[in-house]
Amino acid sequence: MHGPFGLLQAIADAVKLLTKEDFWKAGVDKVTYLLAPLIAAFTAFMVYAVIPFGPNVHFGSISTPLQLADTDVAVLLYPGDYLGRRLRHHPRRVVANGSLPLLGSTRSAAQMISYELAMGLSLVTVFIMSGSMATSTIVAAQSPVWWGLALFPSFLIYLVAMTGEVNRLPFDLPECEGEIVAGHMTEYSSMKFAWFFLAEYINMFNVSGVATTMFLGGWRLPFGDQILGGMFHTGLWPILWFGIKVWIVMFCLIWVRGTLVRVRYDQFMKFGWKFLMPVAFAWFWIVAVMRVVTHYGLATTPQLWLGAAVVLLVILGIIWIWGARADHKIARAQEAREAELRKPFDAFAGGYPVPPLPGQVLPPSPRMGDAVGDELVTTAAKAEGDAK
Repeated sequence: MHGPFGLLQAIADAVKLLTKEDFWKAGVDKVTYLLAPLIAAFTAFMVYAVIPFGPNVHFGSISTPLQLADTDVAVLLYPGDYLGRRLRHHPRRVVANGSLPLLGSTRSAAQMISYELAMGLSLVTVFIMSGSMATSTIVAAQSPVWWGLALFPSFLIYLVAMTGEVNRLPFDLPECEGEIVAGHMTEYSSMKFAWFFLAEYINMFNVSGVATTMFLGGWRLPFGDQILGGMFHTGLWPILWFGIKVWIVMFCLIWVRGTLVRVRYDQFMKFGWKFLMPVAFAWFWIVAVMRVVTHYGLATTPQLWLGAAVVLLVILGIIWIWGARADHKIARAQEAREAELRKPFDAFAGGYPVPPLPGQVLPPSPRMGDAVGDELVTTAAKAEGDAK
């Protein structure tokens, strides 16, 4: 039914979406209602215009780079795709007065703003180290070391932020089926609905391509310049290496989606603002200071290593003190809980009967006989003694 290994499922889904009834909800702003999916899909295809697939190739007397456009500010085109996604996620109250689309779009807008800041800071460190925002220069600067290794914290920050940007699990919050159905896409059907999903999956390729270009050396093969005289960096070989890297990142996105469960929205926002942003900002300043020091020769290499060791020791000291305080707080909370459990349990203290917590024992019922009451008291005392 789905073909060998389920390979025909995508074709079946496309046919289903094309043949479904296309309805228009009454009272919608028809211009915005129609333009939103079109612009979302159109802007999703723009990112690869500035991503290099390889160096210059020669076809007879023609020499051309494997890149559609290369400017000194090529990376600034990436926010154009984000702008298109913001349009499709804008609060849809003006479109159809729907509560579920409004909730989904509001979630998505807050989600993108929160995680784009950390993503932007991770990319700025790449600009600082490469000395340019041109994607071709950034790829050339990653020989022989990829920025994914030299700037590993930036790479990790980008991976987390890009997962939140494209609404993939565990950050699939604007489209929680159990809470808000399909979120901002609830009021769409047929091909307009499909354009949104097409844009979402194209954006997965976009963030994977950006990750490959910024952190994984782009089209460059590891030590490719030293292998067979650099043969694998000529012709159409670089397209193969670029495609393999993009699909590895795509595999990680799909793997995470099939492995992790969805987090709560408050946990997601707390992680973005209280952990990811401070870490990204601190790492940005460390990279900026190190770059200035090395560029202007303000310190020698041993001095840099010594300074890094001192900073590491200070951080470890802060972590140790913070951890000790946290452990002491947990121990005090545990002691307070144990003391609460040792108190006589009154099931009617709140005005209505409640079951005992683990470790608590119900007192004997006054309506029972003395013998039974004595037996219950003995059993309760024995249970308390075993617990101690």
